[in-house]
Amino acid sequence: MSSDSTRVQSKSDSSFPITLSTRRYSSSPTIPSAELEVRIRRLRAEMSKASIDIIVLTDSNNIQYFTGFRTLSMLNKTRPNMALLTQERVIFVGSRSEGKYRDDLGPSFSGVQYSGYLAEAVDLLTDQINGMPAAIGRRVAIDYGQDMLGHGSLQLIDRIKGLSYDQSIKSAVNVLWRVRMIKTPFEVEMKKIGFDIINKAFDQAIAHAYVGMSELELYQIMQAQIYLNGAESSEPMPLLFSDGDFYYSRWPSDRKLREGHYVWSDFYATYGGYPTDRNRIARCGDPAQWEVDTYRSVRALTIELAKSIKPGLRCCDVFSQFQRLWGDAGLGAVYGLVSRIGHGGGMDILEPPSLSASDDTIIEAGMVFHLEPKLEKNGAVFQFEEVVHVLDHDVEFISELSPEQLPIIRP
Repeated sequence: MSSDSTRVQSKSDSSFPITLSTRRYSSSPTIPSAELEVRIRRLRAEMSKASIDIIVLTDSNNIQYFTGFRTLSMLNKTRPNMALLTQERVIFVGSRSEGKYRDDLGPSFSGVQYSGYLAEAVDLLTDQINGMPAAIGRRVAIDYGQDMLGHGSLQLIDRIKGLSYDQSIKSAVNVLWRVRMIKTPFEVEMKKIGFDIINKAFDQAIAHAYVGMSELELYQIMQAQIYLNGAESSEPMPLLFSDGDFYYSRWPSDRKLREGHYVWSDFYATYGGYPTDRNRIARCGDPAQWEVDTYRSVRALTIELAKSIKPGLRCCDVFSQFQRLWGDAGLGAVYGLVSRIGHGGGMDILEPPSLSASDDTIIEAGMVFHLEPKLEKNGAVFQFEEVVHVLDHDVEFISELSPEQLPIIRP
């Protein structure tokens, strides 16, 4: 990793230079073959428990997770990549346009190529299923369902149903999540690097903020800094100014920063294919004492709640603890437009399980949780997304904690 700097000009005033820091990480490593073998072995064990013979993978993150194959064409709607996994084989189905790149798959994988587009991909994949020995069985599942975004195709579903032993197809989502919810040391390291990139990018961007700049300008500085810090990609993200009308999914606009505004942002940069997800806030101008006190209270509560997570607890137990802590703190009504105060995170921004009243998933070592209860009060917003990796007896924070003091943008 090395450091340098790049100078760009502020849009608002050509005499006001902005110096962006360059903090390069080396390119992310490929997934070790031994790690892939562990993932596949665990998935096959879950397939046996669920009486599934064949899993069809169409979600790009599932394909990467279980084959290690990453390509810029993963999201190509016209020439999709897919994969088949049985107890004996892993078969990658890809377009001929992938060429030799596909051959980088490990020795335990095989690849087949199609010429054409989605219809030809479906033909080739179903031909592979049809050609499997009868001993493999035909109980088939696909990665369509909650928190997964598989490549949808009615033709694919119809063809697979026709090949299954009972003319049906299951969802593989629960089986896949039982594997993916438990993070490996390799995955945790990718997440740590990603968080280091975005935490520093936010601080660097806020240092360049000034009264009169627009949300869009600060957003652009933030995105530039994320890339200069070493991110591989950075999805569109909210970066908003407000003193009481936060719409958290709104795109950055030409709204100008003024004293009294709170800045709220959520980051989706990736490193090694693993996205970050973290809220950060700042205030323009000096806060009143109640703002200082509220900031400290919500931050301390979030950290205490994160430290309380342990293997063996249920997610709903953590939520009950949150309700007790929140009530004791006398903070008033928590932000109520979502039913959970935390979630899992890995190769997807939002992953199960949920820290909610209704999720009775038992917490296990290896899980990663984002805790982010939110309070809106008198036009201000207080939210501290802290991220922990569950160990055998306690937790490890894998992103630096939110600042002890509320970050201030000086007028």
